[in-house]
Amino acid sequence: MVAPRARNRRFRLSLESRKSAALQDPGAELVDQLTGLWNQYGRIALGVVGALIVIGVVAFYTVSQGARQNLEAAKKLNDADILYWRGDYPQALTAAQDVAKNWGSTPSGIDAHRLAGDCAFWQGKFKDAITEYRAYLAKRGSGLLAQGVQRSLAYALDSDRQYAAASKQYLALVGVFDRESSAEMLTGSARCELLAQNRAAAIRDLRRVVDEYSETSYATRARLQLAELGAAPS
Repeated sequence: MVAPRARNRRFRLSLESRKSAALQDPGAELVDQLTGLWNQYGRIALGVVGALIVIGVVAFYTVSQGARQNLEAAKKLNDADILYWRGDYPQALTAAQDVAKNWGSTPSGIDAHRLAGDCAFWQGKFKDAITEYRAYLAKRGSGLLAQGVQRSLAYALDSDRQYAAASKQYLALVGVFDRESSAEMLTGSARCELLAQNRAAAIRDLRRVVDEYSETSYATRARLQLAELGAAPS
């Protein structure tokens, strides 16, 4: 039988041996290292993840909010458009301007300027039409709709007797549309130049109609005008 002291001594030696073996175990060292890294960087990692979650939630809310705003603006603009096609230009103008004012950053809010310009134009409010068309083009200056608005702007400037600006706008649209429309733009420019007492510029534009767009319906008219001005086609 082993004496109690001997048994205690052996137990202590066995325990110390296991502790020593554990300290020398590479797996235990790896666990200790990972634990240390987590203690050092774990909170930072959690903070980054938390920040990303917050950013994602904010982005989702912003997109959802923007979609809801544009949907509401589109509904209001559709109401204004219905009034326009009914010929109720005053009510349509007010409705379109409300959309532009309240939802100006949405696509429908931008398009509302175009509709408001058309409503003002057909009421003879040419200065208001010019303002609305320019507001639209300031935010959406390219594309098919923008080209149509540029054309409407030329008509509005012409109707408001801003002949120099109208002529410049007409000339900027030559070659943008079909050939018949390009001849129309040159003819419009010539008309504005004549009204502004700029005979030489008018003759220049009319000659372009005859020389470059001779197959259009505007060419015959241009030849007659040139004859009236005492200027033969080039």
